[in-house]
Amino acid sequence: MRITRRERRVQLSRRIAIAITALLAVLIGLLGMRWCFAVLLNPPAEPFAAQPTVVNVIDGDTIDVRVGRSTTRIRLLGIDTPETKDPRKPVQCFGPEASRRTAELLPKGTIVHLESDRETHDVFGRTLAYVHRSDGLFVNLSLVTDGYADVLTIAPNGSHSAEFGAAAAAAKAAAKGLWAACGGPGRPAAAVGSGAGR
Repeated sequence: MRITRRERRVQLSRRIAIAITALLAVLIGLLGMRWCFAVLLNPPAEPFAAQPTVVNVIDGDTIDVRVGRSTTRIRLLGIDTPETKDPRKPVQCFGPEASRRTAELLPKGTIVHLESDRETHDVFGRTLAYVHRSDGLFVNLSLVTDGYADVLTIAPNGSHSAEFGAAAAAAKAAAKGLWAACGGPGRPAAAVGSGAGR
């Protein structure tokens, strides 16, 4: 039985197609293995966080939160803790204590809910948020209630200002935290230690 020229072309085309498909399969397999080994030997630098998760506490009112593979700096809205990191200011009275308290409330790995107000970022590019733990604790309010922070309302962000104001007044009246140790917010730690800040 004689094969026509056309049938030969069809057979040749099929063989070429099979060879190309086999070659592509081998290449994809090799590239896939290479990618798998690369991922296993060099895992991504930042782990994935499906929900906002605390990765670092900077100071009393600033934290880093990871969402997905991105880390975002969060400035707790409506409150102000004594400074510990501002290069333009000395460490303020009760600043280290406020930083430690925030770290206690938000240890690394804590899942949080971030509530925004009218503005989402401050002039330093930090995300502004009211921070709630997954167990319902309102962290901003807790810091004010226990005397680790004072109220700082910057318009137009004032959703919780009345609540924070009442908590600060109660903390001051009960001489809690910075109200007892420093006589109020904003005092340099050295001045208070020498008696000048009281």
